[in-house]
Amino acid sequence: MAENANKWFVVRAISGKENKIKKYIEDEILRNGLSSQVTQILIPTEKVYQIRNGKKISKERSFFPGYILVEANLSGEVPHIIRGVNGVIGFLGAEKRGEPLPLRMSEVNRILGKVDELAETEEEMNIPYIVGENIKVIDGPFNGFNGTVENINEEKRKLEVMVKIFGRKQPLELSFLQVEKES
Repeated sequence: MAENANKWFVVRAISGKENKIKKYIEDEILRNGLSSQVTQILIPTEKVYQIRNGKKISKERSFFPGYILVEANLSGEVPHIIRGVNGVIGFLGAEKRGEPLPLRMSEVNRILGKVDELAETEEEMNIPYIVGENIKVIDGPFNGFNGTVENINEEKRKLEVMVKIFGRKQPLELSFLQVEKES
């Protein structure tokens, strides 16, 4: 079988269960000996950073919830097997059990480029604050205090903030994630 016969298709799946469904599809393809016809199964994800209990944690989140990309040659049993997997709703672009429509290469490159870009710049965030801006501390011992941005250290991703404590201004060095814009 020619390798270029494989095209990218979008499988609709139950949102939030993409990883489990991807595993089910992989297992089903292996069980039926169709690995040569399904070359890749991909869930486009991005890293999201949150602060929990004062600690910065990263979490992967699907940026197309409910969709799984499959590179396959959809001939013979393959579409039927994929549709039969628990949690799969169907193929995107297919009218009621009709032929699945493949993605254009430009779309695939854009999606895969976005995945690579997110992997390379895992922690690149733009600087959301400017000097003189009023902010509110949302984490740490000064939680709830209001202050003014005095200086921004882009490399360390820290802000120097002037906070009024007991009537006196006090400088603090805080992470970007420890403050939010005052509303």
